Amino acid sequence: MGKEVVDKDVSFWSYNDVENWLKSIKMEKYAKLLVHEHKVDGKCLLSITDEDLKNPPVAIKCLGDIKQIMFGIEQLTARSRAATELLVEFNEQNHVQISGEDILTTTRKSEVVSDQDSLLNTLSRSVDGLSTVQLISRDEIIRQVESPDTLTKSVAKLFIAFLYSLSSFLITAFVMVLVHDRVPDTKTYPPLPDIVLDNVPHIPWAFDMCEIIGMILSIIWFTILLFHKERIVIARRMFSLLGTVFLLRCFTMMITSLSVPGIHLQCEARPNTTMSEKITKALHIWSNLGMSLHGVRSCGDYMFSGHTTVITMICHFITEYTPSTWNGLHTITWVLNSFAIFLILAAHEHYSIDVFIAFYISSRMFLYYHAYAYNHANITASDDRMRVWFPLGWFFEYGSVGKVENEYSIPIPIPCFRNTECIESSPNVIKSSAIRKSGRNGKAKKYN
Repeated sequence: MGKEVVDKDVSFWSYNDVENWLKSIKMEKYAKLLVHEHKVDGKCLLSITDEDLKNPPVAIKCLGDIKQIMFGIEQLTARSRAATELLVEFNEQNHVQISGEDILTTTRKSEVVSDQDSLLNTLSRSVDGLSTVQLISRDEIIRQVESPDTLTKSVAKLFIAFLYSLSSFLITAFVMVLVHDRVPDTKTYPPLPDIVLDNVPHIPWAFDMCEIIGMILSIIWFTILLFHKERIVIARRMFSLLGTVFLLRCFTMMITSLSVPGIHLQCEARPNTTMSEKITKALHIWSNLGMSLHGVRSCGDYMFSGHTTVITMICHFITEYTPSTWNGLHTITWVLNSFAIFLILAAHEHYSIDVFIAFYISSRMFLYYHAYAYNHANITASDDRMRVWFPLGWFFEYGSVGKVENEYSIPIPIPCFRNTECIESSPNVIKSSAIRKSGRNGKAKKYN
């Protein structure tokens, strides 16, 4: 079969093209039957089925020949469906009148076309014809996403995850303003019965102390993250997880408005606020991280607790990305987490169900995400639906390193100077050695 036929769209094949194709698959004995008697062109060829070949009027008797022809048609169908959109770059001429003079300008443009008609229309506006054609297909996109991560690709993923979490926090802040504006009246809707809140007295300073514990855990975690060898991968996972959990929190806050959990909370609905006021309040919450220590006061954002979510997630990250032998640190972080949860309830800022749901969702999301991240290749290879079911994990984690070793290094290299201590960083430990000058020739001697 000639090269011009191979490059030609099967749908536009002529009778001669079909005849040449039959010869190429060693089925030329049916050329007279299919092409000359039954007028099978390219479009007809693609629509032929087993039944068409078995039954009259074609009625081919040999089963092997039927299978050979159908196998060839399947290959042609797959080729024609590899559907390719074309990214076409071209020069377009435009006529512009300036001070009554007709001036011809040329503009470089690009368009994505999906069929022959669109391609012809695009080329009709082109000055110099087709310049660049780049195939864009679903398989190509999948191949790019699933290719092994390079440093540039990892940084790009980190940047996207950071923007994703930043946007999620901003949306959450705006939803917090909306739910505050329609919080139920405390006189009409008193606090709901709660087995913990009904038996734990209100402690005014408890919520501020909870946020102080959260800041301590954050300092510990970001110190670990700074010195971890795989800090880019871990930071990406942190941003993508926090962004996803807080987006889920937006839905749970909006769906049902619970009554205020404590009579000490001064919460009133604000039904007549303008959009600019809502945006200003949302930016205030967003820029101050929703912390009461920074002057943020919100009502109605009960299901589920954002403070519990963040503190629990940080504890999971500290436990996962430090060596298992650091038992003391792990114990301290989870004890602090337990105290923080108790202080939230003692402050009567959330119902017990808010805290329980927050702890459960945060823990499950962390474990599910990392289970996929550590086994993404095997899971996705066995089931393509994982790309649809877990698009975030697939995009961020496929091509990644999977489970990382808990090794540490100094993020910025420190130069060595003569007569001073030099700090060397290795994957596992940080070493220091003294270097001093020895002899007239200025050669250095190293002491361990």
